[in-house]
Amino acid sequence: MSSVTLTAKAVRRSLIAAAATSVALSGFVFAEEATADNSAENKVERIQVTGSRIKRADMESASPVTVIDASAIIASGATSIDDVLQNMTVSGGAMTNAAVNNGSGGNAHVNLRGLGTNRTLVLVNGRRMIASGTGAASSVDLNTIPVSMIQRVEVLKDGASAVYGTDAIAGVVNVILKRDFEGFEMNVQTGVTGQGDADESSVDFTIGNTFEKGNVVINAQYTKRGEASQADRSFSECPITETSDGSELYCGGSSYSEGGHIWGDSHHDLVGSGEDGAYEIGDSGYYGHYVAGDDGKATFEYHDENVTEANLSGRGGEYHDFTNEDKYNYSEDSYLSTPMERLNLSFSGTYELSDSILFFSEAMYSKRWSEQQMAPQPIWNSTAWAYDSTWMTDDLVGLVQEGEMLDYGRRVVESGTRNFSQVVDTVRLVVGLEGEFDNGWTWDASYNKGKNDSVDTLANLHNLGSINDAVLAKEFDPFSQESWVGESIEPFIYTEINSGGSELDVIAATLSGEIMDLPAGTLGFAAGYEYRKESAHYTPDSLTSQGLANDPRQEATAGSFDVNEVYAELAIPLLSDLPMAEQVDLSAAIRYFDYSTFGSDSTWKLGLTWRVIDDLMLRGVMSTAFRAPTVSELYGGKSPSFDQIKHAATEQTQAEVTVGGNPDLTPEEADITTLGLVYSPSFVEGLSLTLDYYNIEITNTITAVDSNYIANQCMDATGNKINNDTALCQSANIAIDGTGRISFDNGLQNLGQTNTAGYDINVAYTFEGLGLDWKAGLDTSIIDKYEEFDQDGVAVDYLGFITSGSGSYAKFKSNLNLTATGDDWSATYEARYIDGMDSFSCNDDPSECYAPSVDSVVYHDLSANYDLTSTVRLSGGVNNIFDEEPPYYSGNNDSNTDPYTYDVLGRFFFVRASVKF
Repeated sequence: MSSVTLTAKAVRRSLIAAAATSVALSGFVFAEEATADNSAENKVERIQVTGSRIKRADMESASPVTVIDASAIIASGATSIDDVLQNMTVSGGAMTNAAVNNGSGGNAHVNLRGLGTNRTLVLVNGRRMIASGTGAASSVDLNTIPVSMIQRVEVLKDGASAVYGTDAIAGVVNVILKRDFEGFEMNVQTGVTGQGDADESSVDFTIGNTFEKGNVVINAQYTKRGEASQADRSFSECPITETSDGSELYCGGSSYSEGGHIWGDSHHDLVGSGEDGAYEIGDSGYYGHYVAGDDGKATFEYHDENVTEANLSGRGGEYHDFTNEDKYNYSEDSYLSTPMERLNLSFSGTYELSDSILFFSEAMYSKRWSEQQMAPQPIWNSTAWAYDSTWMTDDLVGLVQEGEMLDYGRRVVESGTRNFSQVVDTVRLVVGLEGEFDNGWTWDASYNKGKNDSVDTLANLHNLGSINDAVLAKEFDPFSQESWVGESIEPFIYTEINSGGSELDVIAATLSGEIMDLPAGTLGFAAGYEYRKESAHYTPDSLTSQGLANDPRQEATAGSFDVNEVYAELAIPLLSDLPMAEQVDLSAAIRYFDYSTFGSDSTWKLGLTWRVIDDLMLRGVMSTAFRAPTVSELYGGKSPSFDQIKHAATEQTQAEVTVGGNPDLTPEEADITTLGLVYSPSFVEGLSLTLDYYNIEITNTITAVDSNYIANQCMDATGNKINNDTALCQSANIAIDGTGRISFDNGLQNLGQTNTAGYDINVAYTFEGLGLDWKAGLDTSIIDKYEEFDQDGVAVDYLGFITSGSGSYAKFKSNLNLTATGDDWSATYEARYIDGMDSFSCNDDPSECYAPSVDSVVYHDLSANYDLTSTVRLSGGVNNIFDEEPPYYSGNNDSNTDPYTYDVLGRFFFVRASVKF
């Protein structure tokens, strides 16, 4: 067996043109396979298609695949592969990245079709990558994959559970690393925004050597990214707030403000005379009484509209009536782009044990240090405090009543900003054997071990449980400004320390070969077995887990599951060399799986390719797919999440949402159909067109309902519960506290279904002109349908909407690439178009929103490289050349926009020097 991996040739002349673009879009991918016979005249190169286990000599894939080669990654200036994948037109929804300061944990994810990161399977060299990041991670953190080691990325835009198992619903991202690199390469890159912040530098080197019996490749990459602040951009320098009728904007903020915010008790001295203390008509207190309302029921009414309960601000040290000017501008203290340091080490090696057996190994290690920063902690008392002037400050005398129960919120600026940090270690090791029998059949067996450990901290928090105890013991006066500074508050300040991790063990074996020759070609076969065990854990800080911190109690997560799987696949040539049927091939795959958590089932896939004439091929796939619930989904402890909402019952822009796992979850199931064509007209050399239609129907979906949707479905404008007969609102347990904060439960469930459909259109053209070689590509995705159904069967349509926390679902996205190449230089221009969208928060009544929609956005990028010598290359570029600002919309996510979707940094410059010999 040759130890040198061979690059497979294109199967059809018409598709070579498509693969020539920097982002090739075709029906097959270039893959690697060594053969038993090394003589040039007898060598039969086989192609292993992403989405198939069969190594084939001359069969094309029925599924659409996008290939991104290393040159396209370099041209983008990306130091992490998420920068490239998230800009693909098929990517959407919520994808964490450097611009996501609130809740990202420093992770980076890809989300194909907007169906969720957990429905996109990420592979490295065709094998599963360990879920990584903070906590009980359930998705692959793309930071763990070094860009400098990538040979190409193959993105399968089709379901592939029959081939790869769980998670492959929206598609598969297969990252192919360098395996046969020979020589030495070093790259140094640095970049900075036009504002002089978010600087990013990277240095990497790769060493490879091929010897008689095998090869070795070693890679190291170090990346450092600086921060940018929301205060340094005009669009994000303060949280924009709309008036209640949506007619005007003003610089708003949080009602948990500097100096404290006091809400008085409108029911002070009011005692209910009804059953269990219910208020009845005639009950009277200090501020008001109950009268008969229009419906005859008891309704509260003030004695005098000018004498109401207190609404006070302590900003500036003197209590006064609270106004919008007292709201806290939390944007000034929040990152717009988050800092990070990352070290990646990689190893790949092969050794020929005999003429027919090859030992291979892969090792990857990454260490990440990342940070986020948010405004000082907002705290509030979960139980109102009684004002007692005998030991509390007399600053409130005359403003509140003696013994009145006061709700209190405060932005503790005296203690400093909340500083998040993560240290994440990820290790992946693969060892195995691959070989070939005398009859040409190939086999492989491997063990894949992954381990991820993380420690994340959050500094400058306050133990409100202890503060509350001190208040009740008359040892801490919360209404005195002096209590919140110096030695008085110091005993209550702490740093939250959480730890987590995940492990992956996979034992796999595959057999592949050609069964027999049929009239139309060779019948191909592959079969295999896979055992996989996944475990994960998360241990929250002791104060948080006991519910002694200001946030609600957060429970620990721990659990594991294992699965045994067997699969088989056939590649069946049906017709060849016939009129209107130059080649017709059928592919079939089936997988049986048995999980320790929910039992057994199976999934299948059927694909057909029909080459009508040499220029035109039709293709189609029907398949089923599934996604098993992860450890965190099954066993995740309950914890709080503060989600953005827009609700008439409150001025608060965040709701306290309790989320958590559910051990009774069952797998998601999907029916997937793709239909397409590949056209390469012989009369236009170098031109290739692909058009694919996809339809994905997911049932038994594991998800939580959109928080805005729950808030508006289950509570009316006056704060009363509504729709109490629906399962959605019964499980929500919605409520509103004295500060105006809405709270509800939103745990994971097998809610209903998700349906999406659309089109992918790709055009590639290579040509010569003006003495240069040109490559042009146009990649377009059109969403025709995207809807989710809750447990009540109510459809929620996301098509053409941008949300407050789930990303966006633009109907139309398109990327244009144009590259010109000379003798020793090349230049690339790219335009990225995102269609205009409506705000999901304004769906019910757009007239109440100032900005119920966003216009389309186009980003322009330019890069070039120049070969200074045969070993030295200089390159650089500018992304977002025209400094396009992200749009504002009502109900936005963060920074007054959506960092999941738009570029928040603006113009970015980068330069790179490469040495290779």
